[in-house]
Amino acid sequence: MAATRAAAGAKPAGDRMARAAERALRVLGDGRTGLVLLVATGAANALAAFLPDGPRLLDAPPYALLLGALALSGVAAVAVRAPAAWREWRRPGAVQRGAGAREASLLPTDPELLVAALADAGYRARLERGRGRQRERWAIHAVRRGWARFAGILSHLALVVIVLGAAIGAAFGAESVFSLLPGDQALLDVPRPGFSSAVRLDSFEAEFGADGRPERLDTLVTFVRNGEPARDALLRVNEPGDFDGYLVHPWTYGPAVRLRVTTLGGSALLDAPVPLDAVRDGVPVGSAELPSVGLTLGLAITDADANELGVSVVDSSGLVDSARLRPGQDARIGDVAVALEGFDAWVTFLSRRDPGLGVLFAGAALLCGSLAVAFWLPRRRLTIRPRANDLGLFLRGERFDRPADELARLLERLRGAA
Repeated sequence: MAATRAAAGAKPAGDRMARAAERALRVLGDGRTGLVLLVATGAANALAAFLPDGPRLLDAPPYALLLGALALSGVAAVAVRAPAAWREWRRPGAVQRGAGAREASLLPTDPELLVAALADAGYRARLERGRGRQRERWAIHAVRRGWARFAGILSHLALVVIVLGAAIGAAFGAESVFSLLPGDQALLDVPRPGFSSAVRLDSFEAEFGADGRPERLDTLVTFVRNGEPARDALLRVNEPGDFDGYLVHPWTYGPAVRLRVTTLGGSALLDAPVPLDAVRDGVPVGSAELPSVGLTLGLAITDADANELGVSVVDSSGLVDSARLRPGQDARIGDVAVALEGFDAWVTFLSRRDPGLGVLFAGAALLCGSLAVAFWLPRRRLTIRPRANDLGLFLRGERFDRPADELARLLERLRGAA
């Protein structure tokens, strides 16, 4: 008999699981949980931006789990709050007096007239009457812009869309970094059959202020498809080029020198720009190999104001000779003749294809729009019920809303309907 009572009192396993799932859903959909996850995600991105190997953190499984938890939190928030918001919008509930509620009094008035006046003021109102002997007791419950609560709920879905866009970009996007000298070109992605989208660097123009800071950085490029020029473009800082689904950013730049190197007999060994793509003691330096004569040229800017270049010739035994040149000058250095034709620049490009970018921007737009609606068009709720000698009106806005002006306009309208 005791066993029978114990079995009858025990809850079925399915009910226990349902209750546990409901509790987990409410915890996950709680605004505080979402805020913690959002702050953690922002901290992870900030850390990745400051650390040298930070981008690797964003490719690690813990970051993916964090994004997944943030997305689940957004979905859970919608699942928990949307049904209640719908019920309240369609059937407004009672507003109780207390902190945050505005209270006012009205003269006794026919409730049907009050319902009509509230409808004219933009409220969805319902008249609730008692039953039987309580027929004379009544209350009016109303809500204005009840749909605005859905805007706040949509902000949670917007976070899900943003996370989805980031996930699509991480899974299916591509990124390439390459450096070009004027006249050089490179593919916008890793080589593969049928892929021919490329960019060619035409020129780089810069202007600097008296303090040495750049005032203008113009990168002139030509986008190439199937080996043929498709269009020209001017790229600037924060103004990338867009070609065949790729965003092309001019990322970094540096000086280059146009050299002509010949043997003493006049045979050409080098006739091309050479990038000074390293820095030693704050000075741009570079090098060029001359394998046919077993020499290496070491290059360094010795006087930036005078555009003076130091050239050293090195063989397997060490330094052979050195000289300093300015644009238009030439000199014999060891067994070669070196002419400095002028200075140029090299540019490093970042090419990125992100199929999730549109989804991410759509989520950001949805987030901004939903928050704008929630803050600038807040929901208002009110209840009117009879008291001993008058009618009590209780008006409540959102936590961030203080509807004093709304109350004044509403009283004027309702008193005019009496």
